[in-house]
Formats: sequence, C-alpha cells, structure tokens
Amino acid sequence: MDRANLPRARPGMAVGLLGGSFDPAHGGHAHITREALKRFGLDRVWWLVTPGNPLKPVQPAPLARRMAAARTVMRHPQVEITDIEARIGTRYTAETLDRLFQLYPGVRFVWLMGADNFASLHRWDRWRWIMENIPVCILARPGQRVSARMSVAAGRYERYRLRGREAPRLVLADPPAWCFVNVPMDNTSSTEIRARGDWAR
Repeated sequence: MDRANLPRARPGMAVGLLGGSFDPAHGGHAHITREALKRFGLDRVWWLVTPGNPLKPVQPAPLARRMAAARTVMRHPQVEITDIEARIGTRYTAETLDRLFQLYPGVRFVWLMGADNFASLHRWDRWRWIMENIPVCILARPGQRVSARMSVAAGRYERYRLRGREAPRLVLADPPAWCFVNVPMDNTSSTEIRARGDWAR
C-alpha cells in the first residue's frame, strides 16, 4: 500500500471520521462538520467517501465524481476529503475502523454521524463493536431527534452517554462513550437533491 496517498495524522491528534456515500455532498454535510470541529474540539475531520453502501440496493455515482463534488462543497483547512476505504480495500464501517486503528496508532479517532443514521445503527455490521471501540458523536438532523434517542443503540448504551455540555470530553473518553448534540438545522438532503434531478448518477 502507498502510504503517501493516505491522510496524515500524528499520534495524539483528535480526528473525527464522517463516513458516507456523499451522493452528492451538500451544505448539510459541511454544516455538521463545522459544528463537530467546534463542539468536540477536533484537530481534523476526514470525510470517508465510501466506494459503495452495503445497505443500499442502488449504488452511488462514480467515486471520482463524488470526491470532486465533496471538495467543492467542503473547503476548510482542518477537513480532508478522502477515498481511503477504496485504497485500503474495506467496505463496512467496523472493518474500516479496525484498519485505521492499525494504520494510525495513537490517533484519537471519533466517529461522527447524523442522528438519522444513529437511529438505524443496530442494522450495521458489527455495530456493537463500533460502539465499544470508538467514541461516537451524534449530531441532530431534522426530524430525527426522537428516533435517535429511542433507538436500539441509545437504549443499550444509555449508561455511557455524555450530555451535550460534556461534548469536549468525548475525544478523551474510553469507549463505549457517545454524545448527542443538537445543532442548528440544515434541511439539505442528498435524497432530495437526486429526486429533483440536480444530481444524476
């Protein structure tokens, strides 16, 4: 593997990971990224633009196109757009995290996700392993606050939840640890963008 084309991070850095198909990336993704940097005191955020989503029957637009669009949407010195999953040959989140832990010893990774994804986390491959091996930041999105708080994952790991005011502690917490924060809403949706025909596959 050519490490030169992988993101760089030093031991001790706090790096937030925002994974997804980004099909397409939009202002909502950029919005929660900026909020995560601020609320959790992260040094970096990596957008993990996935080659494909195992949970979706219809696969996304070509990776190169999605990467280019993401770089247009998210311009920030602390944010890196990366296709690292394609480069290291992983597809599922748990598999990706396991590999990143090996590649970047000493880096304090934090998993970032919207509340809508947290509501269905229990359907992900090895979802308990994810909760028990990396701190998880849940950022509220429109219409998903209640479903996220009532989710299977929230119920199972309620005792490990940090309150919103404790968000800066999450990057130093030993997993399982998770925090739900409400952020100013951005209603943009990749699904709606595709439905309008503004992003053809």
